[in-house]
Amino acid sequence: MITGERDDAGTAQAWEALGGAPDAVGRVRYGGVGNLSDGPLPVRALARATVGVCALAAAELAAVRAGGGVDDVAPLVVDEGAVATAFVSERHLRVAGRTPVTFAPLSGFWRAADGWVRTHANYPHHEAALLRALGLPSATPGAVRAAVAGRTAVGVQELVYGAGGLAVAVAGEYGEPQPLVEAVRESGARGRALGAAPAGRPAAGVRVLDLTRVIAGPVATRTLGVLGADVLRIDPPALPEADDAYADTGFGKRSARLDLAAAGDRAVFDELLAGADVVVTGYRPGALERYGLGARELLERWPGLVVAELCAWGWREWGPWAGRRGFDSLVQAGYGIAARCAGADGVPGVLPAQALDHGTGYLVAAGVLRALAQGGGRGLRFSLAGTASWLVRDLPPAGAAPGPGYEAGPFLREAPSAYGMLRHAASPFGEWAVGPSRWGTDRAVWLPR
Repeated sequence: MITGERDDAGTAQAWEALGGAPDAVGRVRYGGVGNLSDGPLPVRALARATVGVCALAAAELAAVRAGGGVDDVAPLVVDEGAVATAFVSERHLRVAGRTPVTFAPLSGFWRAADGWVRTHANYPHHEAALLRALGLPSATPGAVRAAVAGRTAVGVQELVYGAGGLAVAVAGEYGEPQPLVEAVRESGARGRALGAAPAGRPAAGVRVLDLTRVIAGPVATRTLGVLGADVLRIDPPALPEADDAYADTGFGKRSARLDLAAAGDRAVFDELLAGADVVVTGYRPGALERYGLGARELLERWPGLVVAELCAWGWREWGPWAGRRGFDSLVQAGYGIAARCAGADGVPGVLPAQALDHGTGYLVAAGVLRALAQGGGRGLRFSLAGTASWLVRDLPPAGAAPGPGYEAGPFLREAPSAYGMLRHAASPFGEWAVGPSRWGTDRAVWLPR
């Protein structure tokens, strides 16, 4: 049922953070029934607000490309059932009938001598680093449990990070405040002029270079893809992606591999940059700067670009966290969310969705769409910690949740892919024509406009 509920405070906050005209936010309405429960934090409000501002930004870009502006946007209705399904898309995924493994056996909470530690070992190189740091010859949960139990939580954290792995001590207090969105620079130049767009495809003809991994960044770029953009994801050959992760987030894009340290591949990459309208990056601060690909360098060479940078822990200096790798589950642990969601037995808990990932992904997409509507030539920054800060400090609940009646079925689709037939969550913004190609197997070229 579409009720047309309006005046959502979370949507207004997110739209303001994106620099949108305040009067426009009233055009977003919510209806339908979802099943995202808040628990101790307003997750439902985060989910619908981030999708809502993305819908509004897409409508604004469509209006600008038609010769108007945000004042010409008609009221929009966002279905909370579609939002709830998309926010746990990885849980709905089936690959040729198989249920993917979301977390590896060595990813989880472990009791330390003075608290708890959260590890992330989904990738083989992170698992190997975890075992190396703990001095373990074999990858068994029991061995990890015993090795962590005899150490302090921060001691495990630093030991594992020092070995190139991922572990975070569960914090009992919220982390430092972080901005939801940072507009870090404007080049003063305008990007390529965009003509009118087909209905429902406001990003048609826009070329997006996708340098992101795992969930948040890929959610942003698959959203731009469903809105019509030509999205090309580039990864280094030596850093493989998990097939199941790409089967979920590879919709609406193509995928190729380039070694930026090799002269020939770098020449191909620079040619792609010269034809791009948008660059979305998802590596920790400093990782791309060594290749001259930070936002500052990109906007100096191609001043009409829109550059959206995404990281885990925030862009401001935050003690020992500056420049560290991270994932949604680790930020929940290190930012105080896992402790806030702990059960009666004191075991740390989690949000009802990987909401920092998905919410930040829709915010990134919204920021890109708004920057395109403004003519390009802009750099924006987002972080999982910034979304966490908003969630725990400023975001009000979305009001009384709708009554029972949610079913995921109407928001699930099937599509052929290079991984076999996929059952997947639909985008809240439309339909992808086909499923993803196999990761890293496409040509590193733009499609004809």
